[in-house]
Parts: sequence; C-alpha cells; structure tokens
Amino acid sequence: MTYHVRLDVFEGPLDLLLTLIEREELDITVVSLAKVTGQYLEYIRHLEDVHPEMLAEFLVVAAKLLYIKSVALLPRPEPAEGEEEEEDVGQDLVRQLQEYRRYRVAAQALDERLRAGLRAYVRIAPPPAVEPSSLRLEGVSLEDLLRAAREALAVAPPAPEVSEVVSPLVVTVEEQMALIRHRLQESPRVAFSSLLRQALSREAVIVTLLAILEMARRFEVALHQDEPFGEIWIEALPSETAPQAAPSGPPEAGASAAA
Repeated sequence: MTYHVRLDVFEGPLDLLLTLIEREELDITVVSLAKVTGQYLEYIRHLEDVHPEMLAEFLVVAAKLLYIKSVALLPRPEPAEGEEEEEDVGQDLVRQLQEYRRYRVAAQALDERLRAGLRAYVRIAPPPAVEPSSLRLEGVSLEDLLRAAREALAVAPPAPEVSEVVSPLVVTVEEQMALIRHRLQESPRVAFSSLLRQALSREAVIVTLLAILEMARRFEVALHQDEPFGEIWIEALPSETAPQAAPSGPPEAGASAAA
C-alpha cells in the first residue's frame, strides 16, 4: 500500500510531491497543511503492518507539517533590533524535504545494488599456481601398510592401567536418619539447611528429605518454621510421643539413592 497525497492542487505519491517542490513547480504555501496532516494520520491508522522505517519517514514529515501549521496560526513576534529574522518555515520545510529525498534516493540505490547481487565482486587476479601432487604407492601392498601400522602402534606408549574403579557412594534413608539422630543428640534442634549442605549430590538431598519425613511420620521429630519462607528447624520429640502402632520400617520406595 503506497501513500498518496490528495489535495486540491496536487494528488499523487509523496515522492512526486517532493520532486515538484524541489523543482519549484509547486508552491508549498498553497498546500493545505491541515489536509496533509490529516491524511498522514488517517493513513497510519489504517496500516495493518507498520514497518519502523516507513513509519519514521511519515512521522518526520507529519511532525514538521504540524509545526508549520502551528506557526501559521499563531502570531509571530517582531524580531528585536540586532537579531536576524528567522528563516521562513516554508523554506525550512523545502530544505528538509530535499535532504529527505536525497536519503531516499541513496537508500533505493543501495537496495537495487543489493538485489542485483553487486555486493559480490569477481576475483580479477588469477588463482595461485599449485603444483599437482599425488600419493605414489607403487610397489606398496596392503600387507605393507598393515605392517607399518603395527610397527607404529608397537612403539606408542601403553595406556595407563586403571588401579581402581570409583563406585558411587550409596546413601540410604536409615543412614540419614541415624545421622539426624546423632545431630539432635548434640543440639536440641537442627536447621534443615545445615543437613542439605552436607549432601554431596542431588540424590543425597532427596534421601535426606525422605529421612526427615520418615522421622516425622514416626513422631521422632517435629518440624517448625518461625516465618514464611524462613528456616525449617528439626526438633527431637520424646520417645513416648510416638504412637504404638507406628510402623518402624523405612518407606519402600526411594529407600536408597546413589550420591
């Protein structure tokens, strides 16, 4: 969709209007600024896909036209003695439109070069001369190549022997429960974050959480949080607090994990 200016003295695309103004074939003072400004705004409102570059071009001209309209409506004060009279707004617009058109012409020229593939340049200098080379294997059989490969491997240093295999440390729920009981014997309550800091892997963190939940289910510990999102404290409960029917075995699922 191409923008067209529709006035009493002119109707056509914006580029043609700029050309006529540059050639002084159209007096800008006879152009209705209110109509041009209104048509700009109406055109922008009906655009479905507004490109930033296109919108910027329209906004520059529309803003200048609005300025000219405001200057034309308001009285201009007389210049004081010794001050130069300000440049006529019509002449200022002509100069800016001419500069705008030069940028448009340069942008179109660059776009045409890009579409024509003129960004690529053919190499003028001849390619460097390269002596042809080939792998000469006259009198060499497959057995000779295998023998040479075996000799090269024979003199290569042997790979280091593996003295031991590092196995992952297995952490069980019962072991973590015993660790928590030991910590509670040393202190009346233990911070949950301190237990997590001792976990060396993600699996150990999960097993530690399962151990705390299992001890809470057995009424061995109580969990407290003084404030929302604050530290979780683990406190030991008296042995008589646990009910008689409470099971003693750890949960079957997730009983152990590799740390």
